[in-house]
Amino acid sequence: MIDPAIDGVLLIGFGGPTPGCCRRYEPCPGREAACFVRAVVGERPGAQARIDEVAAHYDVFGGYSPFNALTLQQAESVSAALRAQGHTVPVRVGMRFWPPYVDTVLADMAELGCRRLLGGILSPFQCAASWEHYQQSVADGVAALGERGPQVTYLSPWHTQAGFVEAIADGIEQAAASLGGARGSEAALIYTAHAIPAPMADRAPYTRQFRETADAVTKRMGRREHRIAYQSQVTGTPVPWLQPDVNDVIQQVQQDGFRDVIVAPIGFLCDHMEVLYDLDVQAKETAEACGLGFVRSATVSNHPAFVAMLSDRVGAQLALHPPNTVTG
Repeated sequence: MIDPAIDGVLLIGFGGPTPGCCRRYEPCPGREAACFVRAVVGERPGAQARIDEVAAHYDVFGGYSPFNALTLQQAESVSAALRAQGHTVPVRVGMRFWPPYVDTVLADMAELGCRRLLGGILSPFQCAASWEHYQQSVADGVAALGERGPQVTYLSPWHTQAGFVEAIADGIEQAAASLGGARGSEAALIYTAHAIPAPMADRAPYTRQFRETADAVTKRMGRREHRIAYQSQVTGTPVPWLQPDVNDVIQQVQQDGFRDVIVAPIGFLCDHMEVLYDLDVQAKETAEACGLGFVRSATVSNHPAFVAMLSDRVGAQLALHPPNTVTG
């Protein structure tokens, strides 16, 4: 039996607030960041305080997030790399919590005639929140289309792929260079990923994958040590979230005699509020209060090595299951 052709690529992201109505609430509250956080947090008791707290983080940066724009740039770069390989399938991005929503993008791709899509989840480490929930959003969108719904298969994890590791290492080395001379090579190196509930972590490879990426990057750079930390914990929940918190690790770094710290957010593929506020504002304030020099390395974003890795993995699947004539 010949496997069916892959005739489209769907990249699935979290999403972030951009100007304009999200079309989720009636009447419209008129504040995009609050709508976005409300969609993520849900309607649980006491949620309004959390919504107001996190929405205020967006206000520091004009009320919006660069996540969508940066993710669309990643998709455009992957599409260009695929065309250079001779693949002309449409490459689209669907978001879980902000337009363009996953279900809308699926409907658009079905209208183009796509029948079998290759899905790429834009999260390096797997857990229910960063993997299965994305797949469920896709499954719901496919089901809503009935007979027109395309089949979707997924890229396997790529957290130790050379291109991803290279892109992270390059960002850290540039951050170290900004400190100057020996300070960069002697700075404490802290890798971060988004904290998740501990019971969720117990059922997933999330923490193992995080450590494996950190180890691979450290080895590539020839450094001797690094530290692991988590960020963006949610407080006041009935279950604990992963520790240690990045701010606690920064304080420990100071106690251990370091002068400078490099924070590398390797659990995030592009800048968004968890990076811009939780690290560039809060973690930096912690470091300054400790008398430490602080620099945050770049996310992989549109780094050529990361884009090449992702497009090569997609291209390999397209070569195995060549499409027919769908373009766009």
